[in-house]
Amino acid sequence: MNANNESSILFDQPGPKGRRTIRILNGVAAIVMIAVLVLILLRLHNPPDGENQLSWELWKPAVEGEAWTDFYLPGLWMTLKAAVFAVVGAVLFGLVFGIGRLLPNVAVRSISAVIVEFCRAVPVLLLMIFFWRWFAFAGMQDASYWAVVLALIMYNGSVVAELVRSGVGNLPNGQREASLALGLTRTQSLMQVEVPQAVYAMLPAAVTQLVVVLKDTALGSIIMYTDLLQESRRLGSMYFNILQTLVVAAVIYFIVCWLLSRLAEWLPKRMQRRTTGAAETEPLAPIAILDASNRSQVAVAKESEELPYGGAPLQHHVRLHGSNAAIQDWRRIDYIQGYDFTHPESQPNSRSLQIPDFLKPIIPGLDGDDHKGNQASTE
Repeated sequence: MNANNESSILFDQPGPKGRRTIRILNGVAAIVMIAVLVLILLRLHNPPDGENQLSWELWKPAVEGEAWTDFYLPGLWMTLKAAVFAVVGAVLFGLVFGIGRLLPNVAVRSISAVIVEFCRAVPVLLLMIFFWRWFAFAGMQDASYWAVVLALIMYNGSVVAELVRSGVGNLPNGQREASLALGLTRTQSLMQVEVPQAVYAMLPAAVTQLVVVLKDTALGSIIMYTDLLQESRRLGSMYFNILQTLVVAAVIYFIVCWLLSRLAEWLPKRMQRRTTGAAETEPLAPIAILDASNRSQVAVAKESEELPYGGAPLQHHVRLHGSNAAIQDWRRIDYIQGYDFTHPESQPNSRSLQIPDFLKPIIPGLDGDDHKGNQASTE
């Protein structure tokens, strides 16, 4: 299914009049945005009470080398340090309580649910302030740092826990039923079969959550944590150019978050390469009787046209095989199933399909004489 068909499922394709209206609205919106940007620049150039904010004298202290070595880079390091520890802790927190919400034990499931819902409901900033005051009264070193990390772990860990729970819930019911049929308990099925698949499937969403963790570290500046935002504010207070330093900090945040977003887009593509079939939805060919190749049904559907065993139109010339494919008999199996287009008997206009001798004894009601008679009658 191409992009046009996918979009037509959600809404009808606009006609010539609709497309013209969309182009007009887009042009008007672009003109309005440009006008607003020009007005903002004019206001910054000539503010009512103050100096020109576009002056190089104000921007120079915000972009020179000393600003990077003494303020931006140390602040960025503290931001990444808190974010990395928070991500690792959130993943562990989410796995523990996400699995706890799925266990058959009622007490464990209830306690896990209460903890997860509490961490999701309480604002992150309130958690930071609470832990900061608690650690400061206890005399802990780096109280603001650990307050930021613990608050981010609790909130984002609850999100990861829900990702684990939803990932397990989205698995086909046959996974659990097959595990129980093999003699595994519900807990063993959950830990050995379901959760590993759910964790693998939730990785792209978990990487996207890294962006949220990184941005939420900026809340630590309220409790005097020396992150990138706090350092840029300190630099702006020294040279009275707080606007310029905050703009530079915003650009740094944007670049780091953009890189994480690209990672979240690249990871699913990388994960698809480790599977035996394509990840996109494709038509599946019927399973042929006595199919000896154990090849992927997606590959069969992609490479088939008008074949004796059915299939779908040729879309991609890609051969995807299962892990148990008989590679050494590939040409012979292609001929048996009708996928060897170079063989005369495999052509669509062929009147008969010759069955090799090694298959005759295992097909009921068919022996060598009957087969010869059938060939003679068709000729």
